[in-house]
Amino acid sequence: MTAADGPRPPATATGSPPGDHGHDGERRAVPNPRTPAAPDARVQGVLRTRVRRAGRRGPRKYTRRDLAVLGLLLGIPILLDLALIWGPTLASVGLSFTDWDGIGDIRWAGLKNYDNLFTNYPQFWPAVRHNLLWLVFLGFLATPFGLLLAVLIDRGVRFSRFYQSTLYMPVVLSLAVVGFIAQLILSRDQGALNAVLGGKNPTDWLGDPDLNIWMVMLAACWRHTGYVMILYLAGLKSVDPSLKEAAAIDGASDRQSFFRVVLPTLRPVNVIVGVITVIESLRAFDIVYAVNKGRNGLELLSVLVTDNIIGEAGRIGFGSAIAVVLLLVSMGFIVTYLVQELRGEQKR
Repeated sequence: MTAADGPRPPATATGSPPGDHGHDGERRAVPNPRTPAAPDARVQGVLRTRVRRAGRRGPRKYTRRDLAVLGLLLGIPILLDLALIWGPTLASVGLSFTDWDGIGDIRWAGLKNYDNLFTNYPQFWPAVRHNLLWLVFLGFLATPFGLLLAVLIDRGVRFSRFYQSTLYMPVVLSLAVVGFIAQLILSRDQGALNAVLGGKNPTDWLGDPDLNIWMVMLAACWRHTGYVMILYLAGLKSVDPSLKEAAAIDGASDRQSFFRVVLPTLRPVNVIVGVITVIESLRAFDIVYAVNKGRNGLELLSVLVTDNIIGEAGRIGFGSAIAVVLLLVSMGFIVTYLVQELRGEQKR
């Protein structure tokens, strides 16, 4: 080796310098131990195949067992709904245009039942007035009182668990049981209220048509208040405490914080309470029927339907017309609720 050749790089274990030419004149690449090895060609092929299959994957194919289970889970509830809800509803609408006593032939009557209902049935309009009065009483007395109780309990008063359980206890009772309790308290001769008040002429709380509707609605409010309280209490527990803290920092009083911060966040609960109140007012039947069979000042649309369909009159067509009127009143509230909800969703 001459000086012109210069220093040569150190030889590797194989006897050739890294990156040098081999004996065949080709330059060999020396693998870097720090660089991860490239995936094998076979592995790359498998990965590409899986990617292509994933891109082509369509909707999952259901087996016969899946379809059978799906049919049972959806079919049975749908059939029950059709048989128990929509079937009787459509049958009532159809029978309301007929004259049928449940035994003889069904005769077409047209609008005769509705004409008699609005013009020649004296119990109809008092029943409509009582149903609306029931709705107003539950909506403007029981609902605000239930909200007030929920706010007081949410603030952490002493014995809040006891108050919560005691106020909710009437909810587990049916309206028929509430009616029997009302009789024990408000009966003229043996009622607890007259025994406490005393006097030679006891008041007939349930027999006087000017008083009994108010007494029965008070008993219904006693039950409805606990239900409303639980719903609002659950809503208050879900309110973000940071909202109240921010309102307090801004200088808002407790009253302003509740009406301007807390109450707007309870809008879903308000909707639920409103729907339940409408349902309770329109389906009220048990309590008035337990008191005096819904007569003598306690007439309701539900009672008139029962008296005409399964009562002594046996006028199924006429009773179905009353049921259709009750259905239309219910649909009015339901459609209003749905329209408001759809408008709220569009604004949000």
